[in-house]
Amino acid sequence: MAINQLHTISPAYLSLDHLAAILHSGAALTLSEESIQRINHCHQYLTRKLAQADTPFYGINTGFGALYNVSISPEDLSELQHNLVKSHACGAGAEVPSEVVRLMLLLKIQSLAYGFSGIRLELVERLQLFYNEQVYPVIYQQGSLGASGDLAPLAHLSLPLIGLGEVFFKGQRLSGMAALQRLGVKPLVLQAKEGLALLNGTQFSTAYAVWCLLKAGRLLHLADMTAALSHDAFDGHLSPFDERIHRIRPHAGQQQVAAGMRKWLEGSALAIRPKAHVQDPYSFRCVPQVHGASRDAIGHTREVVLTEVNSVTDNPNLFPDEDAILSGGNFHAQPIALALDYLAIALAEIGSISERRTYQLISGTRGLPAFLTPRPGLHSGLMIPQYTAASVASQNKQLCTPASVDSIVSSNGQEDHVSMAANAATKAYQVVNNVSTLLAIEWMTAAQALEFRRPLQTSPALEGIVARYRNLVPRLETDRVLHDDIQTTIGFLNELAI
Repeated sequence: MAINQLHTISPAYLSLDHLAAILHSGAALTLSEESIQRINHCHQYLTRKLAQADTPFYGINTGFGALYNVSISPEDLSELQHNLVKSHACGAGAEVPSEVVRLMLLLKIQSLAYGFSGIRLELVERLQLFYNEQVYPVIYQQGSLGASGDLAPLAHLSLPLIGLGEVFFKGQRLSGMAALQRLGVKPLVLQAKEGLALLNGTQFSTAYAVWCLLKAGRLLHLADMTAALSHDAFDGHLSPFDERIHRIRPHAGQQQVAAGMRKWLEGSALAIRPKAHVQDPYSFRCVPQVHGASRDAIGHTREVVLTEVNSVTDNPNLFPDEDAILSGGNFHAQPIALALDYLAIALAEIGSISERRTYQLISGTRGLPAFLTPRPGLHSGLMIPQYTAASVASQNKQLCTPASVDSIVSSNGQEDHVSMAANAATKAYQVVNNVSTLLAIEWMTAAQALEFRRPLQTSPALEGIVARYRNLVPRLETDRVLHDDIQTTIGFLNELAI
């Protein structure tokens, strides 16, 4: 990755646009002077506290979880932190995608840099080195309960710091120790509180949430554009998008979508021609209401996730200026769990209504041939992509069973209510990818339906995009392997400037 610029980690608020800019620019991370001062100030405070008194501080000089009442001697504090990281690396399942691991590193660095964790500057700088040199620890999707932090995933994130685990180093899979040798650094010897600060936190769930939100914003725009093409290809009415209708039910998302649909269809000869029918099916007529509701839901999710991004989520928290070390529950990911469940539902609805428009387009109504093939019977045309869409839409419904209503007692009853945010995160991730597939199938179907409306044209904006698309996916005249068309369409929409 070419480093084009620097991003300075500081206490300043991180917005979603800011996060996107950091990730897309390939910016290297550096710490602000204020963050360095805060980290050092808090670490020096913890060092003094441990030297001055034998007061028990959870996870600093005691055991963890149900073992909180076991005191640890000063000479064993480093071993305690190393044992914590090793013992908690119990992940299972599929590996976490590298783009999510990269976000985890960024968010962990940001959280530690606020200066309420008691760790050394050297630890944060090592995480910064991993981020800048593309050292992405191998992490597994399963293992976190979303309370006490995302313990197992963050343990795997932390293993290479002490020379254990595995990483992808600029795309090559290596042992953690081999990666450190390539970087020319030695494994860290963790000090008091450092293992706990690394493992406590919601950076696994929050990284997935940020990734999903960044994708969701684009999917919302693609959904409106695709719905507009389907609407015209289906010979739909313009009246459902009239500003006056939405003025008297002024949900913000609904108004935004209606305005977007009017803009996409501006100048369409198809849209203004006389109609033989009085109304359109809901999947066309109610696009502003359905897409708009998802927009508003995702807007709420964005607020929750950005609060989490700009928070300290480990435990205990140190307040040097108030001479306080407080054990609390900022690691509990319930806000993120609820938000991710909401996000998944909102996106699944975008996919659900998309599948219904696909179904309507191939149904042999409104003057379109069945399955959009010139010779139905001999050729199946676009019959089976709708099967695929139905399967994917159905899977989304299953994935939208909320994780946040579940809880299983752990740690001998000490951790008796957990959020399951990590499961909500990985489910939402799959829903995002599924919606990309559903919109691609709808776009492919709508573009084919448009061919049967010629010589009439849709709007200049949509015609321009369809023309570019046709350079990659030609009109379907006879049956061919449509898996390839679907994959090409997904890539086309992912790269489209909108």
